[in-house]
Amino acid sequence: MNVKDPQTIPQSGPDDQLLDLTLRPKSFAEYVGQEKAKENLRIVLGAAKKRNETPEHVLLHGPSGLGKTTLAYLVARELNANMRMTSGTALEKAGDVGSILTGLSDGDVLFIDEVHRLNKMVEEVIYPAMENFKLDIVIGKGNAAKTLQIDLPRFTLVAATTKISMLSAPFRSRFGSSFRLEYYTPDEIERIITRSAGLLGITVTKPALTLIARSARATPRVANRLLKRVRDYAQVHNIATIDEPTAQAALRMLEVDPQGLEETDRKILLAIATTFSGGPVGLKSIAASISEEESTVEDVYEPYLMRLGFIARTTKGRVITKAGRDHVGVPDPASLKLDF
Repeated sequence: MNVKDPQTIPQSGPDDQLLDLTLRPKSFAEYVGQEKAKENLRIVLGAAKKRNETPEHVLLHGPSGLGKTTLAYLVARELNANMRMTSGTALEKAGDVGSILTGLSDGDVLFIDEVHRLNKMVEEVIYPAMENFKLDIVIGKGNAAKTLQIDLPRFTLVAATTKISMLSAPFRSRFGSSFRLEYYTPDEIERIITRSAGLLGITVTKPALTLIARSARATPRVANRLLKRVRDYAQVHNIATIDEPTAQAALRMLEVDPQGLEETDRKILLAIATTFSGGPVGLKSIAASISEEESTVEDVYEPYLMRLGFIARTTKGRVITKAGRDHVGVPDPASLKLDF
């Protein structure tokens, strides 16, 4: 993304087509799940609108795929404001931040995704912009350096992160509201798939719906991705209605099992169970054994495996649980009895 020309999302007109294509809800009423965050956001935004003020800055955190970006869209729509989008990796220098902030208008929503990847120098430029809506620019060097202060339009920063611990305390404290997004329940995932199927014009039976929801890792993004791939499978095979056997065949082709585990998930479980005799084993050793990046194992696969209770963290490393062994069909060596 070009930092000097970040993406602007208008809240009417062509935006409707964009949201339909991405299956994003257009209102809080259509947004399934995250009831606490939604209710609190309604109050924050509603109160600000009644006072005719700009809402305080909002921090959204939690695992990826749970709807942080969608909530940012809905904040902008609720305020009837334009949303400017960028990411923490795109803001490399203080000048990058300045070019975006000076291009905002009163009431705009600035959305920064993966905000934990901002470097500290950029963070320090954002501090006065968040608090006083002023931008401090240093001109010159050494003793001849001067600080020029520019007034900024009053905007609302909505920041999203999967690693809130990586944000500095001064940065976190400048957000008026902070919400953690939680994993979804099976019923919520089914409701999301039902809505998405309607938007895509797909007919799905209840057993197929339940199967896809169970395989979606309690994550809306995964649920919609699986639904689209099952739809592709059905269309190629000229199947008008997606039933349970069709969904099973499509998921089997994708190597997704009924618990939502993918090939890499199973490799992790098998590595701990067999290569490392059940553990404990360090993250670096697990990543090396399956030829995967440590950060990918820790951020993408491990949280869901722990949520299912298939692996556990100890002070000495990761261990596989009985449920994890049962899932991959590897018995506990201690339970085996040898007959001589």
